[in-house]
Amino acid sequence: MSLNMQNALVKQLTANFGESRIADVRIGLGYSAVRLDSGHTGLAWTPPPVSGGCSHLKMAGTLSGRPAVELLQMLATEQPLLRTIGLATANALLACLPQPTTSKEEVVDGLQITAADHVAMVGYFGPLVKRLQESGCRLDIIELDSSRPGVLSPQQGRSILAGCSVAILTGTSLVTGTIDELLDDLGRPREAVLLGPSAPFCAEVFAGTPLTRIAGARVLDGEGVLKVVSEGGGTPLFKPYVSFETLLLGPR
Repeated sequence: MSLNMQNALVKQLTANFGESRIADVRIGLGYSAVRLDSGHTGLAWTPPPVSGGCSHLKMAGTLSGRPAVELLQMLATEQPLLRTIGLATANALLACLPQPTTSKEEVVDGLQITAADHVAMVGYFGPLVKRLQESGCRLDIIELDSSRPGVLSPQQGRSILAGCSVAILTGTSLVTGTIDELLDDLGRPREAVLLGPSAPFCAEVFAGTPLTRIAGARVLDGEGVLKVVSEGGGTPLFKPYVSFETLLLGPR
């Protein structure tokens, strides 16, 4: 498994945050959250449990108080749940930095999709599917779990990614460890967006890739986000506590 993007993100942030510490970690059913001692909070998707027992993380109960860079380095490990913690930490650390200029325009509006487009969606973004279908474009949906009717497997999707004009990639690919493969499979789409609360607002890491946009969630109310995560909530329930924004990337 290649973890180039994960390692690049760890390297980008490690040098700047040697003194930051972890104040709180919540591992929810849908998403996880990490809060720093500064109050900045980051989110990341929680993968399905695979432990087969009631304990899913041996170090549970010991994460709060640790240096933030220690949890950040989990992003580049082989265990998906540790990558979740690492990514949530990365998103919290990114929130500490001067914030780049972003847009609050709806993702689909910004992509200006027409009937002439061929859209490849990696990950099933239910709220977007109807709008994309209404545009008249060709829409192919690719998922790791291809049991949903009409959804393609990653193997079937490789040629789709190579030929699409617009790509919508899930930010959870940083947790599943598939982001490098997805970016390698992309051809020359006119637009390619990394989407979802897991997606890190870090233009430097994705420079030189086919991505043109990062559409993520900026946490405004850390306490509210922690509560939703702890009670099993996901993206729709974050809306009162985050701002969904899009970062435009520079030319490839």
